[in-house]
Amino acid sequence: MTYRKKLSDGQFRMMMNFYKFVDSTFPYVASRAKSFGASPGMTVVDYGCGPGRYAAEFSKIVGAEGRVYAVDLLQLALDEAEKRLELSGAKNVVLKLADGYDSGLPTGTADIVFAIDMFHHVEPELFLKEAHRIAKRYGALIISGGHQTKSSIKKAVAASGLWKFSPRRSRFLTFQKI
Repeated sequence: MTYRKKLSDGQFRMMMNFYKFVDSTFPYVASRAKSFGASPGMTVVDYGCGPGRYAAEFSKIVGAEGRVYAVDLLQLALDEAEKRLELSGAKNVVLKLADGYDSGLPTGTADIVFAIDMFHHVEPELFLKEAHRIAKRYGALIISGGHQTKSSIKKAVAASGLWKFSPRRSRFLTFQKI
């Protein structure tokens, strides 16, 4: 598989230290996670979960009846996510090490697939195909771009032919499975 910018363990550690600083200075992850539209009982996928910042919050949102799959390409990321999830008391999160773009999840698993600040790291057509496969029939894909313009993300997603834009959020992009 090809990736635009696969992080090395060293780069991931630097990113993690940056997130620790940001989270201690501007604690916004919990409120931002709530704004994404997950609700109790849902099954959600945090694809490219990194150190589990959002997975821990999604765990609280979907509750005991829901499930969170935290997927990442780096074992180091999952190790860090596991530590965070243990500290938060999350019991409804399953960690998955991706093999390339294959998340290892069954087809039709997720109500929502989240791609938070990671879309710039992937080959869009491969990632979007996997997100489409793991989403339920009427599942959603939410992309918070971070390092890309909304228009470039919309263009890449539209080119896949797998998702349609759903203009209901302002700070991030929501797509419905076709």
